[in-house]
Amino acid sequence: MPNQHRQQLAQELLGCSYEQLTDVQRSVIDLIATEAPSGVDPRLLIDDRTPGQRLADRVAAVGGSWAFIAGFGIALALWMGWNLLTAQEGMAFDPYPFIFLNLMLSTLAAVQAPIIMMSQNRAAARDREAAEHDYLVNLRAELEIMHLHDKVDSMRHREMLQMIKRQNEALRILRAELSERFKPGPPAAEPAAAGRKRAGKPAASARDR
Repeated sequence: MPNQHRQQLAQELLGCSYEQLTDVQRSVIDLIATEAPSGVDPRLLIDDRTPGQRLADRVAAVGGSWAFIAGFGIALALWMGWNLLTAQEGMAFDPYPFIFLNLMLSTLAAVQAPIIMMSQNRAAARDREAAEHDYLVNLRAELEIMHLHDKVDSMRHREMLQMIKRQNEALRILRAELSERFKPGPPAAEPAAAGRKRAGKPAASARDR
């Protein structure tokens, strides 16, 4: 049973449950969950060719080279030249139209073609294994980038929330300071009373006179 972390990664990155993933996708999720590096596929490191497959690869390597074409062309030229130049002396072993040469070429083509096809089929199988491994590595890199983007977005969201909280707190403190500084004071009663006392002193002095 996959753990909760693998289920969460499968839902976030691939949009489905862990049980619905393919084998390659599961291996990628496992690598991301365990944070293990993507190594080379062991199937690509093991040389499990049989002797026949090794011979087929060798024949394909030689038969598909310019050296083989040049050597084969020289052999054909010598074959035909010898039989043409020595035909009058009776030393030609394959006179014109070179029936034995045609038989040799047909036999060589009939044998060489299947051998090269066997080598190509085996090479195609290894290419498919290498392509599958490349797909695994590329899929993991893409999912890791997506996972990293999610982490960065989450960090940015938390930072924005903290910044907004700090700004709100600063605004609250500023409002409190402004309201305290511009708070209206009590009415000035003492100056009015002093004015009334000054107005009553001249009247009293007039009565005294």
